[in-house]
Amino acid sequence: MADKRDYYEVLGLHKGAAEDEIKKAFRKKAMEYHPDKNPGDTSAEEKFKEVNEAYGILSDEKKKNLYDKFGHAGVDPNAGFGAGGAGGFGGAGGMGFDFGDIGDIFSSFFGGGAGNSARRRNAPRKGQDLQVAIRLAFEEAAFGTSKKVKLRKNVECPSCHGTGAENGTSKTTCPDCGGTGQVQRQQNTPFGSFTNVTACPRCHGTGEIIETPCKECGGSGRIRKEVTISVDIPAGVDNDSVISLRGQGEPGFNGGPHGDLFVVIAVDNHRLFTRSGNDLHLDIPITFDQAALGATLTIPTLKEKVKYKVPAGTQPGTTFRLKGKGVKALRGGRSGDLYVKVNLEVPTKLNGEQKKKVQELAGAIGPESYAKRKKYSDVVSSME
Repeated sequence: MADKRDYYEVLGLHKGAAEDEIKKAFRKKAMEYHPDKNPGDTSAEEKFKEVNEAYGILSDEKKKNLYDKFGHAGVDPNAGFGAGGAGGFGGAGGMGFDFGDIGDIFSSFFGGGAGNSARRRNAPRKGQDLQVAIRLAFEEAAFGTSKKVKLRKNVECPSCHGTGAENGTSKTTCPDCGGTGQVQRQQNTPFGSFTNVTACPRCHGTGEIIETPCKECGGSGRIRKEVTISVDIPAGVDNDSVISLRGQGEPGFNGGPHGDLFVVIAVDNHRLFTRSGNDLHLDIPITFDQAALGATLTIPTLKEKVKYKVPAGTQPGTTFRLKGKGVKALRGGRSGDLYVKVNLEVPTKLNGEQKKKVQELAGAIGPESYAKRKKYSDVVSSME
């Protein structure tokens, strides 16, 4: 935990940033360091993973609260804070201190405390979380769909099944530390004699050694591979929605669980509709005679076309609501509404005969038919 940067710092945010700020910062940073934009750049790849890890914590309200209170220890599954509710001294509801950190303090003076570090190294650890972006058509986001995504990631070596040992062989207990992952030596200081516990240099604190490493993975237990993953997209997702696929990240260590895969959604614009939350908005042009006399209009929705009758005397800019014709809510199942705004289209490129007809119409309609214009003229006249 000590070498981790502050998650807010990783995303370029102040502590306690709001949900929309976190989402916006994540999207910006993820795009900046995405492997597709930085091919072969290992530094960008590490930053990309760091950004994804930070977002995985800060986008989860429960994890964010723990992190705000206790820092990295609050969300470390190997520390007392993240023990899952009971927390604290053996689950009795206390503060859940990580005594490994206290051991590190003693280590700075006397070289001790490494036993805790070695034990943490031996403990199961979750694999790396990953992130990938998917672009959807407007209708796919509204109704839901299924997509397949390809990505390169570390997977368990198929030859040694993640052990790191060549097929037919196995790991053996380290003879230097007897499998504890630690070695001890006595240290004399002006304050007395102390036992210095350090990670075993032969097995690097794991307690096991691989005498015959797997040829395919070189003893790491994992290989780099392109995989295809199916993603079920629920109806109602929008730009910056994040779908979490548990266990689809990279393999864990020492029997720990796989990391997660976070799928970030981007949605294409529609030719007619604009979206606001679960509501849709549509601008539709109508002619003068339709507005003046009323008309039955054909209104497109995402599912079908419906008929809607606008009344006589409809004014430009009037908005009608079609209830339940919007997008289905991501949670709850209720659909939003469709708001249809009518705009009066004035004809252009009139020929002589058409212009004459328009003039005749203008002469036939008296001022009493234009209530707003009459009111305006009266006010202007009173100002003279």
